[in-house]
Amino acid sequence: MRARKKKHGAERIAACADLLIEDTAKLKDGPDAFFAERRPIHLEIGCGKGNFACGMAAAHPEFNFIAMERVADVAVLALEKAERAKDTRPDNLRFLIGNAENLTEWFPAHSIDCLYLNFSDPWHKARHAKRRLTHRDFLARYREVLKVGGVLRFKTDNVNLFDFSLEEFEAVGLRVTDVTRDLHNSPLNEGNVMTEYEKNFSEKGFPIHAATVYFD
Repeated sequence: MRARKKKHGAERIAACADLLIEDTAKLKDGPDAFFAERRPIHLEIGCGKGNFACGMAAAHPEFNFIAMERVADVAVLALEKAERAKDTRPDNLRFLIGNAENLTEWFPAHSIDCLYLNFSDPWHKARHAKRRLTHRDFLARYREVLKVGGVLRFKTDNVNLFDFSLEEFEAVGLRVTDVTRDLHNSPLNEGNVMTEYEKNFSEKGFPIHAATVYFD
């Protein structure tokens, strides 16, 4: 579903400029430059309205978080949510508006410690498989920007995307652990921070699938 155009979107984004990474060229010098303190970098691709990013930043002051969203009219909501809460949490969250296809152009090699894919677009049609964020082409990009031993944490409600993803992980030789097809009713749910989408669908009884993937 296409995001509705937000009124005064550009002005609203500009009002949150202190949380936004606008000069992507500077990322090549290292994402640490955008934070007051150097900490392990965690990157969420497709942050939506920002519930997960804001929740994780508050719960884990030991990490620096970058929340990436392709659609500016969605990112503005996440930025505003983080802006409202910035006085009540550590200064460890920044946002980036852009496409995951550009990851290797923006981030230095092996600069990310952990990457999150939460409820990514499943791209249902077979001819669109290469657009799925767990396709092996994207996994190659992740391998380049993640540190050796870096982690990908993956959640989805879509069983077909989950099965496809497990096959892709195996095909490129990645180590997969903590696989569950019902996250919220498993011990792995401890400490889980939900996205807006996750909360909505789990309340309707949809099981959440999850896996942890290691780039050894």
